[in-house]
Amino acid sequence: MLGRVGHNELRLRPVARFPNNPVRTIDGLHWNILELYRNVLVGLHAAVREEPRLISAGIDSWAVDYALLRGRRMLGNPYHYRDERTGGGVHATHDLVAPADLYAGNGLQFLPFNTLYQLAADRLAGSLDDVDTMLLIPDLLGFWLTGEQVAERTNASTTGLLRIGGGSRAAAGRTVAAAAISAATVTAASAAADWDDALIERLGLPRSIFPRLVSAGERIGSLLPDVAAEIGSATRLDLLAVGSHDTASAIVAVPMTGDTDAFISSGTWSLVGVELASPVLTEASRAANFTNEGGVDGRVRYLRNVMGLWLLSESLRTWEAQGSTFELPFLLAQAAQVTGPVTVFAVDDPRFLAPGDMPARIRSYCAEHGLPVPGTPVELVRSIVESLAAAYAETLRAASELSGMSIRAVHIVGGGSQNDLLCQLTANRTGLTVLAGPVEATAIGNVLVQARAQGLVTGSLDSLRALVAQAYAPRRYRPAA
Repeated sequence: MLGRVGHNELRLRPVARFPNNPVRTIDGLHWNILELYRNVLVGLHAAVREEPRLISAGIDSWAVDYALLRGRRMLGNPYHYRDERTGGGVHATHDLVAPADLYAGNGLQFLPFNTLYQLAADRLAGSLDDVDTMLLIPDLLGFWLTGEQVAERTNASTTGLLRIGGGSRAAAGRTVAAAAISAATVTAASAAADWDDALIERLGLPRSIFPRLVSAGERIGSLLPDVAAEIGSATRLDLLAVGSHDTASAIVAVPMTGDTDAFISSGTWSLVGVELASPVLTEASRAANFTNEGGVDGRVRYLRNVMGLWLLSESLRTWEAQGSTFELPFLLAQAAQVTGPVTVFAVDDPRFLAPGDMPARIRSYCAEHGLPVPGTPVELVRSIVESLAAAYAETLRAASELSGMSIRAVHIVGGGSQNDLLCQLTANRTGLTVLAGPVEATAIGNVLVQARAQGLVTGSLDSLRALVAQAYAPRRYRPAA
């Protein structure tokens, strides 16, 4: 995505798109990281061709996954977080550190694929022997571009190995001042979070593999000469740290206007929650499986991962493999016309995590739990969307109760913001106004952090969000009477 930012100006346009298809080999499910890197270079070349005076780039990606390196060499393709290998790592970790103690230190919800569990599985397999460095996905790509090995804090906060900082263990409202802040202040605000050396030692992980931490807005380095030549850049092009966890970048671009707005970053996963100044580390929060992840400018993304549009995309993939091709817009339009009771199922059941025949799994779940089994694809799509909206509503009620924040509006950004049925059902289920958009929130937040670091815009996140609201007016959905 190529961005142009200035005073009262915020424009983005795509210059290259490419698929991200995992590959299953005899030892499990992996990311095709070399193909992704090749396409990063193709995309940068396209961006430089369109804008020869391009001044910087920033990378964001999904969380938790990583590559292991010895020296400058990657030791194997990174595993996909949906690979089944992490079960042993969960048990090994909890044998050493109780889940309550983990939460008190890192504030993370339990997900079986969190990085610390993956690394525990690597330790049990002997895969950490002679490893020099662990690099999360955006940091790995950045290393290949610049030669610099770092870990950006918002993404590192999802590993479970970062010591959460700044705040008490009680519920705290969002009380962040809207005054303009400098890049130095941004760095200081998020510098409290650091690798948890004591936890790393207790888990038997080598401390030396964790690189130095940087904060969103810091310069990582310039492109290596060979890389610059390959993409056709005649001027120095810097790689800047952004909110490299894609949700951290997306939340920068949520056009929230007050302390009563919640967000849903809706894509493959749905990240549902609120932004706070301090983490919530109560036992009730842990029991509800809420997470305190690092945000840009030291803020806390207090949220819960809810299964997302993965349920729809995997269903479409299954039907296509079975010889039936459906267009999602058609199915959604038909699903909106469904009358009568709609089956609502628990979208976060573990059976829905791995790739496979999603329609069969949903029908099996419904049959096991005595629920009406959706028959046609249209009925199944309506059931999925209704169930997602119900999960969003329940999660927002819990977020409000646990954080002490009164929620009056919900912003949906990302791919789900284009889904009229999902937005309207969310408004109906929550009883709140839903504000939809922007779709490309992650790319917008990425670009805005770069622009602020380059001095093209100034101010706090509230100032950046005001620019987003001006450039991308959200669509409004009110609860049905």
